[in-house]
Amino acid sequence: MQVMLILPELVLIVMVLVLFAASLKKIQGTALTSMTLVGAFLALVATVLSFCATGTLFVGAYQVDGLSQLIKFLLCGGLFLVFFMCRGLSGIEEEMQNEFYLFLTLSALGLVMMSSAVELLTILVCLEISSYALYVVISFRRGEGRRSEVEAGIKYVLFGAVATGISLFGLSYIFGLTHTTYLNEISIQLPKMMDQPMAVIGMVLMLCSFFYKLAMFPMHAWTPDIYQGASNETTTFIATLPKIGAVALLIRLVSMTGTGITEFTWVLVVIAVLSMTFGNLAALVQDDIKRLLAYSSIAHAGYMMVGLLCGNQLGMAAVIYYIAGYVLMNLACFMVIYYIAPRGENITFAGLKGLYRRSPVLAFTLAVGAFGMAGIPPTVGFTGKFVIFTAALEKGFYGLVVIAMVNASVSAFYYLKMARAVYCQGEEGEVQALQLGFGAKVFGAFLILAIIIVGIMPQGLMNLADQAVAALL
Repeated sequence: MQVMLILPELVLIVMVLVLFAASLKKIQGTALTSMTLVGAFLALVATVLSFCATGTLFVGAYQVDGLSQLIKFLLCGGLFLVFFMCRGLSGIEEEMQNEFYLFLTLSALGLVMMSSAVELLTILVCLEISSYALYVVISFRRGEGRRSEVEAGIKYVLFGAVATGISLFGLSYIFGLTHTTYLNEISIQLPKMMDQPMAVIGMVLMLCSFFYKLAMFPMHAWTPDIYQGASNETTTFIATLPKIGAVALLIRLVSMTGTGITEFTWVLVVIAVLSMTFGNLAALVQDDIKRLLAYSSIAHAGYMMVGLLCGNQLGMAAVIYYIAGYVLMNLACFMVIYYIAPRGENITFAGLKGLYRRSPVLAFTLAVGAFGMAGIPPTVGFTGKFVIFTAALEKGFYGLVVIAMVNASVSAFYYLKMARAVYCQGEEGEVQALQLGFGAKVFGAFLILAIIIVGIMPQGLMNLADQAVAALL
């Protein structure tokens, strides 16, 4: 039974070791792709088999509960989808493809372990395992020259180091107040101290590393440059899985402060408003699609923060639902970027013009993903925003909901601009069709159906999310 508690972690560790051995033998091509897909699928199966397992390990520093198991399922499912989508690795140097799979799997392992970590130093170690692996793969890019990718890698390392240092400083404040690093013990003492400036400052500083992962204001500055400079495959991973891990830890850490409205709550309100507003306004003027998605991710982080700061069960469950839908919508957008850029180059609006004539599947996939991001029904993006805003209204944050809805309306402009470029622009005459394999068509159809079906029928995922956060509050 103890093995079942960490079965997904064990599968990922074995996968890392196998990929390390493959990197020594320089296994490439179909064999490498098949190996990674099988490993990611086995990790996903392991999360399903161990979904109902609960318990603690390592002197109470590692807790397997409903929240961690649901997050592990989303992480391993996301890892499999990213590997399946990027199985050609057209944007990665051939001699680096073994290491690319190795480091992404290692990063996913760090995120999976972080979802069960309930001790502050353990959380920090898991976070760094995930981050250091990504520091390496940022520079694995083909065809764009060395300058942009090396610059992106350096920026990611520097911003990550600063975020970690700030979080450690905040952690020292919390330890000084509570004299413990275990979350369950901190959650007993901290709510009584949230009227003290030291507690508020300590919590805000400690959350900086997770704001960094989620691309939350003010730890957002790395996002557009890394999205633009990294390969399409690496950006797809960074735009999805680390955000799931960050949401899981933010739920645990924010829940420690209690359900009341304190000065800390109002700090989070300001951060949410600034993230939404800055992200949407900056995205309006972007021409590079990946850079646009980078700024939009800052805005979406603000929407998720609205659910987190509510401090109630509905708000936190809605955030889990939203991040699951956000991963699907992001994958839909990045799938189109990946397949219309055969040499791994960046795509602008000019590259999207007339896409419906070259590939109806990719055009519709991008349209559904963009509509979902804009919050247009019946997509998961609409339902997620609706539930988050409902939770905020129940808490009495009427002004915050109005600001969020205005921002959602602003975001519709640049998302619909993408759909307009795909369907309403382009030259007349003959066009060269994009040839998609059967797997790519199936993957596109899966994303389209998932975005719509999860939006129309949210009960299953919302119930799981509701049960996952119930024990925390």
